[in-house]
Amino acid sequence: MTLADLIENYIKQRLLNSKDQSIAISRAQLAEQFRCVPSQINYVLTTRFTIERGYIIESRRGGGGYIRIFRLDPKERENLIVQLFHEIGQSVSEAAADNFLDAFLELSAINRKQVQLIRAYLQQEVVGNSEEQDRLRASLLKAMIFVVLNQ
Repeated sequence: MTLADLIENYIKQRLLNSKDQSIAISRAQLAEQFRCVPSQINYVLTTRFTIERGYIIESRRGGGGYIRIFRLDPKERENLIVQLFHEIGQSVSEAAADNFLDAFLELSAINRKQVQLIRAYLQQEVVGNSEEQDRLRASLLKAMIFVVLNQ
């Protein structure tokens, strides 16, 4: 388990234990607790606590600054899934496709086995990083996600 995973799990546990699905934390205190630089905390927040994954981040910088993390209401989950699907667009890199799959997984729209199958298929069928391949990847990703969501 990486440091980023540990930080993510810690924040998620705090959110689960909160009454209103939100927490306020100090970036500096969290960095001190995990013995890392504040930029590591920023990395975790920007990559793992995104709107696509069902979180909203509010940040106050400076002395006494804090980060407030809100877990979105599960009722909004369906809207997020639809929004996420439409955000795939006409072209997507392999890294972006992985991020979309992680987001769908985080929203429980797809399971780990489905993610593995889709990733394997995208890697098998789309090799490279040209614009044409990115369009093919987006088309395949949308088609497979659509099928999974409509099962």
